[in-house]
Parts: sequence; C-alpha cells; structure tokens
Amino acid sequence: MTLTPLVYWAQRHEEIYLRVELTDAVNIGVQVRENVLQFQALGHGAKGQHQYEFRLEFLLPVKSEVSHKSTQRQVNITVRKEQRGWWERLTVQERKPVFLVPDFNRWLEESDAEMEIREKEEKRNRLKAVRHTEEGFVSLKTSFLFVYNLVQFLGFSWIFVNMTVRLFIFGQDSLYDTFHTISDVMFFCQILASVEVLNAAFGFVRTGVIPTLIQVVGRNFVLFIIFGSLEEMQHRPVVFFVFYLWSAIEIFRYPFYMLRCFNTKWKTLTWLRYTVWIPLYPLGVLAEAVAVIQSIPIFVQTKLFSIPLPKAIGTSISFSHVLHAYLILMFWGLFINFRHLYKQRKKQFQTKKRKTH
Repeated sequence: MTLTPLVYWAQRHEEIYLRVELTDAVNIGVQVRENVLQFQALGHGAKGQHQYEFRLEFLLPVKSEVSHKSTQRQVNITVRKEQRGWWERLTVQERKPVFLVPDFNRWLEESDAEMEIREKEEKRNRLKAVRHTEEGFVSLKTSFLFVYNLVQFLGFSWIFVNMTVRLFIFGQDSLYDTFHTISDVMFFCQILASVEVLNAAFGFVRTGVIPTLIQVVGRNFVLFIIFGSLEEMQHRPVVFFVFYLWSAIEIFRYPFYMLRCFNTKWKTLTWLRYTVWIPLYPLGVLAEAVAVIQSIPIFVQTKLFSIPLPKAIGTSISFSHVLHAYLILMFWGLFINFRHLYKQRKKQFQTKKRKTH
C-alpha cells in the first residue's frame, strides 16, 4: 500500500512552495514531467519509518527545473511557474487531495504577495542606491589618492634629478646652495605630506597614524625650524644630504602607491619600495641628527626661540635644551618607524611566498 506524507503548500507570483512532513528523509526523488510533480523518499512520517510518495498535477504550466532541500524535520520543495501570476488553486482537480493543506507559515493573499514584491523591489533599489553611492565614494577616493601620490612623485623626482644633475655639473659647489635651489619645492612637498596623517586617521589608507605622524612632524621640524629659521644652516652640506636621502626614498614609495590605487603591482618597484628604505632611512635620520647638532650652537648664540623667564631669575631657557630632547626622541622615532617598516616588508614578502606555494 502506497503511503502519502502530509504536504503543506503556499505560492507567490512566480513560485510554489511545498513542505513535506518527513523526518530524516533519505533517497529523495523529486521531478516534474508534463506538469506533474512526482515525489518519493524514505523517511519517518505519520505512519512511521516507510517509503512515502505522492504526485501533484498543477493547475497551470510550471518549469521542469525543481529544487529541494532536506532538513532533519522536513523536505522543502520550490517549483517555478512558467508564467508569472496568481493561481486560484494548486491542482487541476477542483477537489484538493486529502494530504495537501495550506502552509499558513508562508501563506499570503494575492494583495499581500504584491505588497511583499514591492517591498523587495524597494529594498533592492535602496541597496543599489547605497552601492552606487559607495562606488562613487571609492572612485573619488581612488582618484584623490592617485593625484596626491602623482604630485608628490613629480615633486620629489624633480628634487632628486635636479640635485643629481647639479652634483655632476658643479661638483662640491652644489652642496652649498642646495637650500636656495631646492627649498621651495621641498617646502611644498613636505607641507603636502601632512595630508598623509589625515589619510591614515580617516581610514583612506590602511596604515598606522603614529608612524606617519612621526615621519611628517620629524621632517617638517628639521625643514622649517633647523633649516628654514637659521640662515647659517642653509649653506651647509648637511642640507644636501638630508634632501637627497628624503627624495631617494620617496621616488620609489609614491609610484608604488600610485599603482596600488588600481590594485596593480610591479615586482621590481615593490621590491625597491620595501628594500631601499633599509639603508636610506637610518642614513636620513643620521643626517637630520647632524643638522640638529650643528644648529645647537647657533641657537645658543642667537637665543632664537628661547623662552624668557621672570627678571627675578634673570635668565631664559635656551631652545638648545629642546633640541637635546628632540635628539633623543628622534632615535626613539627611528626605532618605532624602522620596526613598522620591517613588519610591512615581512608581511609583503611572506604573502608573496604563500601565493607561489
């Protein structure tokens, strides 16, 4: 004798949902032929553990592709209608089979189903609008980062090439007038570099705020306070070495970031970006330290930036004390940034090794 499971049904404008009450169903067979759905499975139903089956001849044409999913408690079947519409009943025969009952958990009237469709459509439109806004923001952010890195690359490239050419043409004489020939572009690039701190703070780029802040503040301190405020320092060779080492690092860093804006990598440039800094960054900090040390006697003599104290004390706090403290902070910053850059390099090349394996 054929056993028939209890089947719950509901519909939408485009689909029919069937829920077959069979626990731990196995050997499930579901197919649609000539508009008739045939089902069979072994499972625990109303009559215990047996083979159950049923057939349904639909009221209107349906697609032959049918999907089903078995859970521990039931088998869920989804059948797609051939044409979108609302059926007055499920089967051809007006009298519904005794095993077929409405699924009130999913049951909707036609008007409610239409409202559900409208709500889904509105939700899709909202998601599209949000996605479009996000894509617009991403493209705007990418354009901004690309232009910023391009401007910085052009600026530091001009500095590096100009200093190199002048060194070959004028020799040692070029070491003494670096500030007057290069400083305008260097001031522009280093002021613009402050944007990198904001990019890190607002999440435009994935990097630490502290290492970026240390580098930007440190360079601007040397550029504006040590070189910019002391005319005696502007003719010294240390300016050449500081500017040259800064620009030598940046002519590889900024084009790397330009390519990364478009998820593009050039192996040679990637290697240079994560390797050149190893000798150049400590040499740059050393050159900055030499500049600070050379400026200390000048600040003591000129009393520039000294902090006056009350007449009763009769003295002032020399800015040289600040510079001595700054020298300590400079090498502490070197340690922090060197560790940060080393971790970036290690992460970059470890990732590439995993991909090759």
